[in-house]
Amino acid sequence: MKKQKSKVRKILLIVLAVIVLILLVFLAGAWSIFGDKIKAASSVRKLEDGLYTLEYEGDYGFAAYLEQGGAKTSDEMANYIISFLSGGFYKPETVGLAQADYGCSALTVKNEAVETEYLMGRNYDWESCEGMIVHTIPKDGYESYSTCCLEFLGFGEDWKPEGFANQYMALAAIYVPVDGMNEKGLCIADLMAGDQSETHQESERPDVTTTAALRMLLDYAANVEEALALLEQYDMHSDIGTAHHFAMTDATGRSVVVEYIDNEMVVTDSPILTNHYLAEAKAGIGSAQSHVRFDKLQEILQNSNGSLSVQELKEAMQSVSQGNFDAGEVTQWTILYHTGELAVEYYWNEQYEKGYTFHMNEDIFLD
Repeated sequence: MKKQKSKVRKILLIVLAVIVLILLVFLAGAWSIFGDKIKAASSVRKLEDGLYTLEYEGDYGFAAYLEQGGAKTSDEMANYIISFLSGGFYKPETVGLAQADYGCSALTVKNEAVETEYLMGRNYDWESCEGMIVHTIPKDGYESYSTCCLEFLGFGEDWKPEGFANQYMALAAIYVPVDGMNEKGLCIADLMAGDQSETHQESERPDVTTTAALRMLLDYAANVEEALALLEQYDMHSDIGTAHHFAMTDATGRSVVVEYIDNEMVVTDSPILTNHYLAEAKAGIGSAQSHVRFDKLQEILQNSNGSLSVQELKEAMQSVSQGNFDAGEVTQWTILYHTGELAVEYYWNEQYEKGYTFHMNEDIFLD
């Protein structure tokens, strides 16, 4: 009897060991798929009402997204994001990112206090949105800070990235930045152009949508020249059913505007951009307010010989903020990019006395 009990005990111990081993293998496998995502979702912090931060270090699937050909529409991109976040266990039929429209201004100047540094200011004008500051450290690309308007994720009017489930969903923000700077000092901002002409290039090249293009450039381009060369390798497709143009600046101070005219990419050298076309074929097409903001920034640039202090650049961006034009409206955020120091200053909802500053190679966890 004792021998029988001993034999049973040994069998039970072996079975238990096998069960534990299976669980460990399962957990290890699960962590290999979801570990980076869980850590990133847990990093979400609320800075103040409407403004959040997110940090993702590791593989967020963007390289694979480009390798499989990218996407022509925000619906296709959203489907890829959901599949990636689910570890491939869920394949959606069709989901879409939200549609939107927004204004904005961008200005690049020399830093008056640091001769070798260039600064780029960017206003994001929007009637109302939740914002997320996204710090990414990819396995195969450049570290960057970018910003996402969370309404673009299409999760609903009252949705907020609070509580773990919603924080996990917020990882989709990585794919839809509207502006950002990477560790090489490349700055890029997406602005509405002057009309509703969509861009849909059709060739044998892989596809990229407007916001995905920003992520691609932040991850893989070190300067304006590399950014332009990279864009030439992809067919561009407009997000949100309207025309876009990009303001780009790098650490050397080269500043260009990228526009798409009749599905052709056109590059114009300019340190200023608002919401009308600069390309000769459509020069000046855009809103009257856009021209006012552009002219004001141009006057500031000319009077300063292209060189401003950080404070003066902040004041310049404040002078063309939404609150100066539309009663009751505010610029959702103003950003000052330091291409030499590799620092990013955020001012939320025109609170220019209160800023948040982040540096490359420095995490944004607030604990």
